[in-house]
Parts: sequence; C-alpha cells; structure tokens
Amino acid sequence: MAFLLHDSLFAHAASRPQAPALRFRDAVEDYASLAASVEAAGARLLSAGVERQERVAVYLDKRPETVHALFGAAYAGAAFVPVNPLLKAEQVTHILRDCNVRILVTSPDRLQGLFDALPACPDLHTVLVVGEVPEGAEAGHVRIEPWECDVSASGVRPYGVIDTDMAAILYTSGSTGRPKGVVLSHRNMVAGAESVATYLDNQPEDRLLAVLPFSFDYGLSQLTTAFRVGAEAVLLNYLLPRDVIRAVARYGITGLAAVPPLWIQLAQLDWPEEAQQSLRYITNSGGAMPQETLMALRSQLPRTECVLMYGLTEAFRSTYLPPGELDQRPGSMGKAIPNARIEVVREDGSPCAPGEPGELVHRGALVAQGYWNDPKRTAERFRPAPGQPSGIPVPELAVWSGDTVRMDEDGYLYFVGRRDEMIKTSGYRVSPNEVEEAVYATGLVAEVAAFGVAHPTLGQGIVLVGQPQGEGVTDERLIESLRPHLPGFMLPAHIHLRAQPLPRNANGKIDRKALAGEFRDIFQQGETA
Repeated sequence: MAFLLHDSLFAHAASRPQAPALRFRDAVEDYASLAASVEAAGARLLSAGVERQERVAVYLDKRPETVHALFGAAYAGAAFVPVNPLLKAEQVTHILRDCNVRILVTSPDRLQGLFDALPACPDLHTVLVVGEVPEGAEAGHVRIEPWECDVSASGVRPYGVIDTDMAAILYTSGSTGRPKGVVLSHRNMVAGAESVATYLDNQPEDRLLAVLPFSFDYGLSQLTTAFRVGAEAVLLNYLLPRDVIRAVARYGITGLAAVPPLWIQLAQLDWPEEAQQSLRYITNSGGAMPQETLMALRSQLPRTECVLMYGLTEAFRSTYLPPGELDQRPGSMGKAIPNARIEVVREDGSPCAPGEPGELVHRGALVAQGYWNDPKRTAERFRPAPGQPSGIPVPELAVWSGDTVRMDEDGYLYFVGRRDEMIKTSGYRVSPNEVEEAVYATGLVAEVAAFGVAHPTLGQGIVLVGQPQGEGVTDERLIESLRPHLPGFMLPAHIHLRAQPLPRNANGKIDRKALAGEFRDIFQQGETA
C-alpha cells in the first residue's frame, strides 16, 4: 500500500524495474534507476545535515536532478519547497526566509544571482550546487557544496514519517502581501495523484509531458500522477509554443497539461499527424479556457479528449468536466473530482439552491494543512466544513475558496467570480500588493494601483496606474526599473501615469474597482506598455 509520496515510485522499481519513468531530452531513467537516484539524493541531503521535516528548497529548471531532489527530500523525511525558476532574488529570498529553509539545491547561474541575499537567510546552512561550484563562492554563514559527491545510499536511515506528516510547501500568491506557503502532507499528495489518475484513466503506457513549473501544483501533478500509475514523465523546458507540439510528436506524448495562455497559442499552430495520433487527452486548469480556443483545439485534435478542470493550491484539484459533457454544458467547470466533496454555500454556511450563486467549499483528503506559520490567514481560509453533525468534537476543516460559483440541478458548477483582488495572468496568481511593493521600491511613483483586466491571451493583463514622483518618469523607465526585481509574468502589460491622485473609495482606499472599470477594454484596443 502506497501511503507516502515516494512509495509508488519504489513499488514500481520492484515490480517493473525496466519500465521507463523519467525522460529528459534523449536520456531515460527506468524505475529502478530513478528509485536509486532518489535514494542517493535523500542520502546526499541527510549527509548535508537535513533533519526530520526540515525544508529543502529546489530552485532549478526542469531536469532529472530537480526530480531527484524533490522526491529525495520526501524520502529522507524532510519537506521539499519547489521554487519557480522564473523568480528573482527578492522572491526567492522571501520563500527561503518565510519557511525557514535549511538546504537549497540550485544551479551555478542561479546561485550567482542569490549571493548577496543568502546571508540574510539565517536558517539556511547549506547550498548544494548542481554543476560546477563557482570558484571562491562564499555566502556568509552558508556552506556551498557540490550536489554530486561520494555519498552511499546503503545503510542510510531516512527519518520515519507517516501520511499526515508534511511532504511539501508550495507558494501561492494571496490577495494581499507576499506569497504564502501551502503545507501539503503525504496524504494530500497521494490522494490527489490517485484522484487525478482515476478520472484521467492514466495507465502505465502513458507518457505525460511536464511543461509547467513544479512550483505550481498543476505542474507537479504531472510527476505525482505519472509515478502513481507507473507511467513515464517527460521533462520539457520550452522556449516557443511550437516546441511543445514537437515534443508531443517526438516522444509520443499521451497526456498534456497546460494553462489558458499556452493553449491559446497552441490552438493557433498546426499539429502534425504524429501528435494527433499519440495524444489521448489534454487538460486545462489555472483559469477558464476560452470557448473559441477549445473549439480550435478540438478541431485540430479530433481523437483527443479535452478535460477542463478547476483547482486550488489549498486543495490541489477540485472539479473536472468529463469530455462527454463539453457540448451539453458549455462554460461549466465540472463537478467534484473523485474522493472530494464540493459544496456551494451562503455566507451563513447554509447550502445554496440550484442556480443560486455562493462560495465554493472543498472537503476531503486533498484539503491542505494550512499556510506555513500564518495562523491568521489559515483561520480565514481553512474553516469547519458546513453541515457537520453537532456531536463531532473535532470538526473537519474545509477550504473556503473565496470563489463565487453556482451549481445546477445535476451538480455541475459554473464560475461566477472572485471575492478577492487576485490577478490571474499566464496561469499564475499574482498579488496586486506584491506588484505595488516593487513599484514603490523604485522610488519613481508617489502612489500606484495594480489590477487585472481581461486580456485575449493572458487571461488577465496587469494594468498599473500611478502618480509619478518627480520629473522624467516614463512608462519605459518604470518597466526597466522593475525588470530586475519581478519575473516576466508579474510585469505590467499596460502602464498609465497621471498627474492627479488616484481615485478613493468611501474608506479612503485606492479604488481598484473603479480603475478596473476605466481600463476594462484597454487590451481589446491593442494597447500595451
């Protein structure tokens, strides 16, 4: 029985040792060699001094060592923290400090950008470098060592953990402040992989293409689902959308997961016959897929099933729309995935009537353990599930999503809107406050507001409205000042500078809603910064 995240991987290594497990370019690891690599990675982390349930951050692009480090940390009894390789030093430092990371696994080029920040991470004691350690590399109290070294996995005793112990922390942006760490247990991740593999009917013969970052639960799911059923995961760092299609054809990919901005681009390209033949299904999450994009993909891929999904990092995945319901229920986000219960409730927790808008509440084994070291925000989002019998002394906690949905008579859900001010762009959740903090740090504006506006390819584009501070402030100067501090997906798509103060609401706060209304058609007009 597989209770821990890595158990399935080792089970397949015992029963099907030569089955392909992980591919990167032309190199393939079978399950026996992948299990050995994960064991060796766990031994390396233990030799570097990781303790039970301590955090190991992995700041790498998609490569075999990334997978070894993530699953090696779980095998050792630690908790892994995948860091988006697109993030800049400020965001990486926040993650390292916020969850008290003890060991960081990264590459020489990424280490170069972190040298000045590492001394400010008091809990970090070791950086393990995949590749050649830069000559004379020093970072205050932090040891810098090579990832590869002579550490035997034989005789190493990993720390004992159970399924309710922490396996990972995934960082996701909230509506205010910096990203927060969602704590996931082994049970959460195993249950999620089992549920997804069930409704996608994943089999050992599948090949899943991993194009999304592993810091994104949807991206990490491509690994956990593949390893759950003994399938093959194929790693891809793509530059152009056409690279994805070429990889599907070259490797005989059967399952492809992407977010709406990428699907919009892929729908505009030609899919060769080899890709059409191998691709059994595609999935979408991270935002609603436009109907015209869905129609174009179905036309290009007539033998491929399209599965639309909705999920929360706090609960991994919540709903899916079976392919057979696409035509009967256009615009639906589906119904509850296996082993989850989705309820739509009013503010007092009572159930909504069919068609009545209410808050989506997710119950079940996939509900995370809360936000790392943040009891206040945890108490706001993780609350007792509605409708429980009063005799239960310790009530079950559910995720109260903050999303407004409605449910039809048959239990199918439709998205209505968000209660908070999160920006959903390029498949990422972006906090407007985090963007504004970076803008204020440039010293170029007196006040600023960031908000999302509907965009034809990004889902939402980030609009920045600001009052300049001093003379000579231009859109171009502001963008260039932000580039070193924000990843590309957090940069504004449109900037508007105005001499007068920004509008206020009745509470004296900047009125983002009024500004969003003012600029709601800006991307339909084709204007960008």
